[in-house]
Amino acid sequence: MEWFLANSGRVYGLAGQHLVLAVLPMVFGLLIAVPLAQFARQSRALRSIVVTASSLLYTIPSLALFIILPTVIGTRILDPLNVVVALTIYAVALLVRAALDAFDSVDEDLRQAAVAMGFKPAARFVQIDLPLSLPVLFAGLRVVSVSNISLVSVAALLGIGNLGMLFTSGLQRDFVTEVIVGIIAILVLALLMDAALVLLERLLTPWTRAAPRTAGQDHGTATAATTLRLSDARAGGGSA
Repeated sequence: MEWFLANSGRVYGLAGQHLVLAVLPMVFGLLIAVPLAQFARQSRALRSIVVTASSLLYTIPSLALFIILPTVIGTRILDPLNVVVALTIYAVALLVRAALDAFDSVDEDLRQAAVAMGFKPAARFVQIDLPLSLPVLFAGLRVVSVSNISLVSVAALLGIGNLGMLFTSGLQRDFVTEVIVGIIAILVLALLMDAALVLLERLLTPWTRAAPRTAGQDHGTATAATTLRLSDARAGGGSA
């Protein structure tokens, strides 16, 4: 505790760098994975290709990817951009499958109702598929957030600033306290990230708590909320 208090400024600084390197790839991965998943739903062949490719990408060792990327994108080995790009690749690999599962979770009857009401594909995706897929999609995001926070620490082996540097420094000096502080800091960061995502999900999906949760009411609540959304959007020209 005394060491942490004496070095809190350094720990907080590394935590800030760690958070940036973990959050940016998650955001970029989401922006890439959602359209890619929607594209993959066009046919079974495309879906198979995309899922297989994403699975293969995730098998690439992180340290090897951090070292190889500078030769591919022309950056320096110590450039944080290497970490962002590498973790974005891993995020896409995880989120594509999560996004596909999320879109598959949307009730087909609601999609057909939207078509019957005149919704065009783009409007149907934005107003029906995407909102109703959020609970499953956020489950995937929570996995990616933990994965990214863990993988960022590997970049400390290359000298890129993050909480993993507490591991390397502590091991080099045979100072266990510094290593323990690093482990606890990463765990706290992961918990805070998870809590933030849970809160964001609750804010974006108010219909999931609009009625008491029972086995039969969850589906009914979502259906009622979506039907109301369809009616409101139709009244306001949402299908245009």
